[in-house]
Amino acid sequence: MTYTPSGTQLARLRYRRRATVRSAVLATVSTLVVVVVLYVVVTGAPGWPRTRETFFSWRYARESFPLVLEGLWLNIRLMLGCGVVILALGLLLAILRTLKGPVFFPLRALAAAYTDFFRGLPLVICLLVVGFGVPALRLSGIPGDPVLLGGAALVLTYSAYVAEVFRAGIESIHPSQRAASRSLGLGAAQTMRYVVLPQAVRRVVPPLLNDLVSLQKDTGLVSLLGVVDAVYAAQIVTGRTFNYTPFVVAGLVFVALTIPMTRLTDWATGRLARRQGNA
Repeated sequence: MTYTPSGTQLARLRYRRRATVRSAVLATVSTLVVVVVLYVVVTGAPGWPRTRETFFSWRYARESFPLVLEGLWLNIRLMLGCGVVILALGLLLAILRTLKGPVFFPLRALAAAYTDFFRGLPLVICLLVVGFGVPALRLSGIPGDPVLLGGAALVLTYSAYVAEVFRAGIESIHPSQRAASRSLGLGAAQTMRYVVLPQAVRRVVPPLLNDLVSLQKDTGLVSLLGVVDAVYAAQIVTGRTFNYTPFVVAGLVFVALTIPMTRLTDWATGRLARRQGNA
């Protein structure tokens, strides 16, 4: 039997299509109006010619782009390498903070002190202290490479934030699941590994991706230690030409790298919301 929509349903579908088209047209027109107004205001400013030459010079953009792109490879390596260590250390800290029983109080206290301290300490100060303070100690076996020291500072700071994200995910699991696991004969470690952590990690994927986006941007701060990354490469060209276009190029490169990661975060957040809504 062939299904035939009723007249009322067809009218409703036509109305929805018209409303969708009308919304798209209004959004397009309003966006164009805003863009035109901004363009007129910016380009009509008295200092626009000088600003355009200083910050948006095509000549210096072409000159600096290869150097900025070469430095960006260091930022990407830092993000990937530090990201793995941050996830492992953050998960360990979260597990330590959720341990039960008075015998684990020293571990819980140390993990809480670590997260409180490094969440409150600005990343710039951590970078300067680790990058310049550690080599000043002249300890044997401690590397003096500013890339490693900058990565260590990033790990120290971001692992504190990631630990709190993991802890929130672990504590979001209902206690009845732990009780059910224990009733099935699973120990505390097995319950954490096979029951709690898989669910907790799935729930905190979106905020973890947000932290990864922030880490990707903050890798540019290692330039404070003299590391030639994308930001420092732009600074070198700027110091030679006295033109700030290389910094704009570096910023756009970071934005181009961040946008796909942001969209991935939005997709993961929406997917998790749909799964919870269908549950």
